[in-house]
Amino acid sequence: MMAVSASVLPSGPDWSYEVKWDGYRAQAVKNGSTISLASRNLSNITKQYPSVVHAIAGLSANAVVLDGEIVAVDADGRPSFQALHHASLEGLSIVYYAFDLLHLNGRDLTRLPLDERRAALRTVIGDSGVLLSDPLPGTPGQIATAVRRLGLEGVIAKRRRSAYATGRRSDAWVKVRFARRQEFVVGGFKPVRDTFDSLVVGYYDGAKLMSVGKVRSGFTPHARHELFARLAPLQAPRCPFANLPSAGGGHWGQGITAEEMTLLRWVKPRVVVEVSFTEWTRDGSLRHAAFVARRDDKSAKDVVREAASD
Repeated sequence: MMAVSASVLPSGPDWSYEVKWDGYRAQAVKNGSTISLASRNLSNITKQYPSVVHAIAGLSANAVVLDGEIVAVDADGRPSFQALHHASLEGLSIVYYAFDLLHLNGRDLTRLPLDERRAALRTVIGDSGVLLSDPLPGTPGQIATAVRRLGLEGVIAKRRRSAYATGRRSDAWVKVRFARRQEFVVGGFKPVRDTFDSLVVGYYDGAKLMSVGKVRSGFTPHARHELFARLAPLQAPRCPFANLPSAGGGHWGQGITAEEMTLLRWVKPRVVVEVSFTEWTRDGSLRHAAFVARRDDKSAKDVVREAASD
């Protein structure tokens, strides 16, 4: 089940609120002594997160399916998505925040109201080492203020009586990001020596891939090397973006002219990256875009323009 994006939190007694954890969405399955983890695009990521597997193994139930988020936290408990790619660094821990219970000992719970699934989840977790993503107390305004102050990514609002809408996006879950960040698809790059200088990224509007400009900053040498290794085999002869060349250009990240396009290399739109930025320009480009991380858990075709955050 996936959330829709919004700029403000919905309010009223039908809604509850959770932290939007900055990590990898993952389904955790325990079947006797067998544990498996699957990313949002159903890739098997079990071997990548042994500490999460150990925590799931400690659940009191014999057979269970959880929905949650794999999160890297520092010594102060602060989450960091970038840290997921450097889990060996001192002081970092990889944890699993569970926020839903889908199956329990052979029983399908997805049609039960969220409040009932949460109650069952709390019982199942016990002292297993799995962390519970508890509903937050307070009004939407109080919650937004507190989460912003802590520097967390955002909040998910959920209807308390809603069923679990398997495999689709539902307005029973509403996500609000406080920092302007979202996923984009890489469709090209500007080469320099044996790597790239910048990426050309965009999102899908129906079947059309729409460019939002270039991303040049935010890359560590390690991230740049890994990304180029992914992109080099995907090179293609034609531009995949429906809106290039731009009508205007000149400023970084605010349009790509026909002349600039001759300097770029195009790739098949397969790789997804998360990007931070200050604002959308009037022509639909990103201002001051910076690379955050590669998102192997997101499918390129699912990447659309999200609602702006206040």
